[in-house]
Amino acid sequence: MKKIRVLVVIGTRPEAIKMAPVIIALKKDARFSCELCVTAQHREMLDQVLHIFQVEPTYDLNLMLKGQSIENIIEKAIPKLSEVYRQASPDVILVHGDTATTLCGSLSAFLHKIPIGHVEAGLRSGNLMAPWPEEGNRRIVSSISSIDFAPTELAKENLIAENKDTKSIYVTGNTIVDALLSQKKRLDLVKLQKYYHSIVEDFNPENKSYILITAHRRENFGSGIRDICLSIQNICDRKENIEFIWPVHPNPEISKVVYNLLGKNKRIHLIEPQDYDEFLYLMSISYLILSDSGGVQEEAPSLGKPVLLMRDETERPEALSSGCVTLVGSNPSTITEKTIELIDNKEKYMEMAKSVNPFGDGTAALKIADALAKKFGVVS
Repeated sequence: MKKIRVLVVIGTRPEAIKMAPVIIALKKDARFSCELCVTAQHREMLDQVLHIFQVEPTYDLNLMLKGQSIENIIEKAIPKLSEVYRQASPDVILVHGDTATTLCGSLSAFLHKIPIGHVEAGLRSGNLMAPWPEEGNRRIVSSISSIDFAPTELAKENLIAENKDTKSIYVTGNTIVDALLSQKKRLDLVKLQKYYHSIVEDFNPENKSYILITAHRRENFGSGIRDICLSIQNICDRKENIEFIWPVHPNPEISKVVYNLLGKNKRIHLIEPQDYDEFLYLMSISYLILSDSGGVQEEAPSLGKPVLLMRDETERPEALSSGCVTLVGSNPSTITEKTIELIDNKEKYMEMAKSVNPFGDGTAALKIADALAKKFGVVS
């Protein structure tokens, strides 16, 4: 039986988390020969995830430079990816989502006339500037992709509205649910508790309520991140029984502001970015999550954790309609009042906590493998 030669191209931590289940599934499947190319757009954060999932790259472009611009990444990535494509000679490349690596991997493949499989296709906020540049990236990739793996029916409808061929679209669920469910089973809870006792003062998840915070979006740079910090301080002042854990993104546009405004508050625990297993544990012990992340919206419902989304728009409206996520923007009064409402109103809290995850059941990677086999006419 002829194997389908698949080359997966990723560069960031979120891509690695979401594509690891796909890589593992393809490597176990006799219908495929699967290799991995990493641009290392994020170096250390990417390597942490690859280590956890025990996935090794075949090709490593090692493009990470401190403080580099998106233009720098694109300038270096496209010619290097072209070299990899000539060497690997794949039947199809798989990219994920909306990063600079996704854009470069797709454009280079298009120029080499290599079919493009787009995982997590069809997400749309409807605003090219939010999230920026992700919304533009994902639209460009959709315009040249050959096969689209939409996480939900709504994502499929978005693609159809853009005149994509329905025969090329497969609704699979989101692979992040695969990653979360597989790793949740493997968590070493005793080890993780000891670790957090060592880095978080008086860590006591059995008797304390923790709110987990993440923020990294470019649209929150400047006044947005300052307003978010003001919100956290306001909540802290009004709710003495609540503490906060914030793995601070290393980008100085975020970290300098956060440490300057909140670094002296002993109930706001600012820590380094965490490995995936460590962050999964933090989500599981948190009372609720304040975030501007895309992935957290997809993960938290499987853990029964309400999310207050610190953005003005989301490309995942399914999370809003299911009730597990509420938009709060970066306005300090909105964030403060919505958070306190979930602390004080147990009925409202449980409505969000019990919402069903609209992003799948943990079988997305297997569905992607079957769809690829069908597309290339390979049967078991």
